[in-house]
Parts: sequence; C-alpha cells; structure tokens
Amino acid sequence: MKDFHGKVAVVTGVASGMGRELALELARRGAKLSLCDYDAAGLEATAEAARALGAEVHTKVVNVGEREQLLAYADDVVEHYGVVNLLFNNAGIAHHASVEKTSFKDYDRLMDVDFWGVVNSTKAFLPHLIASGDAHIANTSSIFGLFGVGGQSAYNAAKFAVRGFTEALRIEMLSTHPHVGVSCVHPGGIKTDICNNATVAEGQDQAAFADFFNKRLARTEADAAARTILAGVQKNRGRILIGPDAVVLDLAVRAGGSAYQRFSAFVDGQLGRFM
Repeated sequence: MKDFHGKVAVVTGVASGMGRELALELARRGAKLSLCDYDAAGLEATAEAARALGAEVHTKVVNVGEREQLLAYADDVVEHYGVVNLLFNNAGIAHHASVEKTSFKDYDRLMDVDFWGVVNSTKAFLPHLIASGDAHIANTSSIFGLFGVGGQSAYNAAKFAVRGFTEALRIEMLSTHPHVGVSCVHPGGIKTDICNNATVAEGQDQAAFADFFNKRLARTEADAAARTILAGVQKNRGRILIGPDAVVLDLAVRAGGSAYQRFSAFVDGQLGRFM
C-alpha cells in the first residue's frame, strides 16, 4: 500500500499517544477514519482533531478485550464505509510487578487487552480486509515482545504473544492473500501515557515508576512513531522497529543471545531503587 488517500483505516486505542498520532497522520494523508477507544472523552477529542484536518471520521466506544464489542464494531464500520483497508491494533495497557506479586487477575487483564484485543480485532476485520483487494494490518507489540524484562512478565507474555500471532498471520497472508500486508510493530521508549496509566504491585510507587520511564527511557515522540509505522506499512515491512533504542536492543539480543538477561537484571535492580 503506497498511498493512504481515500483508504478506510481503523485505529484502536486512539485517546492518546501513538493511537492519537496515527489517526492524525492518517487524516493528513487523506484517509477515511474509524476510531475506537474505551475512553469516550479521549476518543472524541482525537476525532475532533482529525475532523479539523479534513478527515471523515467514524467513532465508537469499544473495549477491545470484549470480543462481542469488536465483532459489532467491525459490522458498524463496514456498514458505514462499505470497505476496510487498514487496521492498526494499537490499544494496550501496562503493569509492573514481579511474577511473585502479579496476581492471576493482573495476567488476565493484560492478556485480555494487549493480546486478545489484537486477536479479537484481527479476526473481526480480516474477512473485510481480504475482500477489499488492498489492505494492511499493523499489530503493536513492543520491544518487550523481543526480549524479557524483569517486572514485566504480564506485558512480556502479551507482547510476545502478539509477535507470534502476527508473524504467523503474515506468513499465511503471503501464501494465500498477498494483497493483505501484515506488520508487527515494536516501539521502544515512546513518550505516551502508557506508563502514567500503568498499574503496579501493592506497595510500589506508581508515580516513581512512571517518572523513571518518562525521564530515562522514553526518547521518541509519539508523532515520530506514527510516521515510522506508516512508512513501514508502505514498505510492507514484517517488523517495524520504532526508536533508536529499539534498533540497538534488537541487534543486541540477536547478537548476544541470552546474555542480555544479565544486563536486563541490572536495569531491573536500578528500577527497584526508584520504587
């Protein structure tokens, strides 16, 4: 897909951050938008900003972890536009805690949104994307979908799962429906609200965790991330790395194998000092 003008693009998780910037960048490039988020106020603010850029915008409040809501949403989009060309599965949440302190409920919550949200949306829209004749799916994993990080077992599990699901889907589309491109997106430290809204283990300092991430790890602006994603879609890249940290860490893990785990343990220890 070389041009987004006139294409119908569905973006999940648009209330802030990368999702919002993806919606606005697609609006600038002439796409027709269908936007969804669980946050009704944030969703409407993004929709109004996209309309101000001249885009046609359809919206719906959706919890991506609820399968029936995604299936109904897909029907609504097709009824409204008649076709779907682009799907950006961007919605996600975060949780920081050790395996020992992460509850089963925390694991369920992360998997429902970060993994099953991607599966639910992909399954709901895939028949329409195939029927469109020109389509692309971009599923947001993370650099934490490339290597493990202490305190991030739930997020790691979900994002590794997104990576495996997306790579399998890409292989299937290449062999059966090559007009449907598939990309797995691996952002590094992006300046968004994900860590501000993250949950942590009981007794930990959420504000300190968010401050550590925002000041020490978040290096890439969300609008730059959106442009990188769209460039990767245009080139039909299977893996889209966002930010210099993502590129460097991906290379380090490839080159060093499991040796990265000792460095990651050091980082986890440093983070523990701030919480």
